[in-house]
Amino acid sequence: MTETSHNNNERHRVVIVGGGFGGLFAARKLGATGFDVTLLDKRNFHTFQPLLYQVAAGMLTTGDVCTPHRVTLRRKKNVRTLMSTVYDIDPARRAIRHEAGTLTYDTLIVATGVKHAYFGNDQWAADAPGLKTVEHALRMRRRIFHAFETAELTSDRDERAPWLNFVIVGAGPTGVELAGAIAELAHRTMVDDFRAIDPQSARIMLVEGASRVLPVYPEKLSRKAEAMLAELGVEIVTDTLVSDIDSDGVVMKGPDGERRVASHTVLWAAGVRASVFGEILAERTGTRPERGGRLRVAPDLSLPGYPEIFVIGDLAAATDRRGRAVPGLAPAAIQQGEYVARLLKRRAAGKPVRDFAFRDQGSMAVIGRNRAVGNLPWMTVSGFSAWLLWVLVHIYALIGSERRLRVMLQWVWKYFTRRTGDRLITGRPPNTRRLHDRDAGETGTNPPDRGG
Repeated sequence: MTETSHNNNERHRVVIVGGGFGGLFAARKLGATGFDVTLLDKRNFHTFQPLLYQVAAGMLTTGDVCTPHRVTLRRKKNVRTLMSTVYDIDPARRAIRHEAGTLTYDTLIVATGVKHAYFGNDQWAADAPGLKTVEHALRMRRRIFHAFETAELTSDRDERAPWLNFVIVGAGPTGVELAGAIAELAHRTMVDDFRAIDPQSARIMLVEGASRVLPVYPEKLSRKAEAMLAELGVEIVTDTLVSDIDSDGVVMKGPDGERRVASHTVLWAAGVRASVFGEILAERTGTRPERGGRLRVAPDLSLPGYPEIFVIGDLAAATDRRGRAVPGLAPAAIQQGEYVARLLKRRAAGKPVRDFAFRDQGSMAVIGRNRAVGNLPWMTVSGFSAWLLWVLVHIYALIGSERRLRVMLQWVWKYFTRRTGDRLITGRPPNTRRLHDRDAGETGTNPPDRGG
């Protein structure tokens, strides 16, 4: 199939690449208007990324954090959704190429976000998965619970230790939340679930290159976060950089020199770079990416020299009309998507347009049950009050009343019972070949297939 236009009429054609927060909210805002809108994404659903770590830790299911684009936009009759990967752009022709053909546009909104950066060591990705997509979350979940299951199978103490060592690289909000969730699992939730091992003996290490966790937060909140993590049994390692990762562990270099930690479960929460299409867009438009692969945009979020191309969300390096740098957070992406939609409608009506202004709503990080820190515009909060505020904010932010109710009921149930039910290990777990080869060597037979 080859598509050269949306339809045969003369309506303004808007193509949105990426169905994350920015792209989805732009499409919603452009619904029921005179624009002809097409939303393309390589997946057919939107993911509520702030809660992906709970999927990785078995606290929520994928259905709790993902919503099909078609469901969200089904009442927006002028919006079409396509599940297709965009792989090229011709700015001169105002056309993008995707898996099923070509689309021309009058306005292009690029909201493809960012992906993990391993600082030039892309080979680490196989042994240290990151957390940007639901597939990443499921991969992490598989590794986390498989580690405990394999430790239960292993009678040798020296072989067991690496399975119970969990290393999280990067102590930003994602790393802190992951470390807290795994610590809750090991030290509080699963204490009676095994017979050969004591999950409380698990070692959870949080490694950060800066001098403190949550380095972008005020130091006061960072110290409180460190204290909360320590209460959960998390070992915090700061001023330390990772120099190598493989399937058997991680090499770290800190103030006391270089050391190796044996671990079969290394999780990545440090560093981002532009998405593949973001890199292609930069090349085709001659735009030089800034730190993290982000593309510098004008005050109205358009790409300099290309007023018909808007870049929003994590991919955009933006400064608002008050001179403030716009952070790569979900609320910022939502505001940018809605702003571009309003801009297009005002332009079509011949009305003036003001530059983008970011409304800072603050940021929060949860650190297990009853523990969180929040850097809000008007105050800082920590402890139980911050945790309760975090719960309310995230319930409200979920898309769909049914999903809000379902997640709220699950959280209430798990709060009082301390039960985490979604510990399913699907797909072929990592590092099983090592055990299979060992077993085959001991018995002289081929090991059984444990796939699925």
